[in-house]
Amino acid sequence: MTGIYFNTARAPDGMRLYAIGDVHGRLDLLDAMHRFIAEEIARDAPADWRIVHLGDYIDRGSDSKGVLNYLAAAHERDARHVFLAGNHELGLLDFLKAPSTTGLFFRYGGIETALSYGVDLIPTAIEEGRDALAAALPQEHLAFVKALGFSFEAGDFFFCHAGIRPGVALHHQLPHDLVWIRDSFLAHEALHPKVVVHGHTPGETADVRPNRVNLDSWAYSTGRLSALAVDGAEKRILEATPQGVVQRTAATTP
Repeated sequence: MTGIYFNTARAPDGMRLYAIGDVHGRLDLLDAMHRFIAEEIARDAPADWRIVHLGDYIDRGSDSKGVLNYLAAAHERDARHVFLAGNHELGLLDFLKAPSTTGLFFRYGGIETALSYGVDLIPTAIEEGRDALAAALPQEHLAFVKALGFSFEAGDFFFCHAGIRPGVALHHQLPHDLVWIRDSFLAHEALHPKVVVHGHTPGETADVRPNRVNLDSWAYSTGRLSALAVDGAEKRILEATPQGVVQRTAATTP
């Protein structure tokens, strides 16, 4: 079987990789994860590193504004922080262009996001709510969301929000699939050209498979934010909770 198998996949020589799953407004967990990673980097002094954020920073949780503040500041501090788009960020942009009570943003956590900016979205006054949110949204937050990429590659790993279209070359993947795909990707058991690290489909914990790793552990509901750390061929799952960060070795069976 051709392709890259998780257990043998490697980060680029001299580079430590971290990938952080769906945050959904849980600033407390994001801060705990970042502090843990920063302490590791300071202690171990890897030659290079990247922290890849897999999207869905906003909605559902209580502090989407705080999360975007935090991530925008991280981006300004160090370009080795990589930020990818999730479908919820695209939903926010869609809402600002054409407000609707039936779209993703309003139906799946946009009310909580707006509240974090001091805006109460009311179905019967949705355009007024959009205008109020647009006025309350700092320009640096809007610029940050608009600049999000759709994928990132490093070593034997391909990072995106939702997954890839099986059988399509990585450089030909469509943005819509990278942020939205689910069933055909999740059901595909053959190896991919690289190990796909993604979020988007929530579960109780991180899910490590031979061909992919799902880091969406439903942070806003479970209180667990998951991440993958890769150094050479060594791989760990990190899990931030209100009590702190725990880690375990990551491996899978064929």
